[in-house]
Amino acid sequence: MQYVFAFLTGGLICVIGQILIDKTSLTPARILTLFVVAGVILTALGIYEPLKTFAGAGASVPISGFGYLMANGVKEAVNENGALGILTGALTASAGGIACAVFFSFVAALVSRSGDKS
Repeated sequence: MQYVFAFLTGGLICVIGQILIDKTSLTPARILTLFVVAGVILTALGIYEPLKTFAGAGASVPISGFGYLMANGVKEAVNENGALGILTGALTASAGGIACAVFFSFVAALVSRSGDKS
């Protein structure tokens, strides 16, 4: 059942994103930012942790999970380093994901051919 819950939760997050794309004039970059900020806010309110426990990868893989990861990193860093953790916690917690994104983007750029879309 865990796979079903992950699929349904991740699918619901994607449906919300698709509705925002179809029904609003928000750009994809603004929707991405909205999802990250929503993940941070839901984490601060204590809502995202139970959702992640319930859905597993269905809640942690979408971009809102990145906001959750950053918020938890800041919380842990503030507990360890005080106010300096506000600046360092998010990057420390998400460094692995950011490094993978940069690396695989580079690999994709090497194997694909760029060109004008018009």
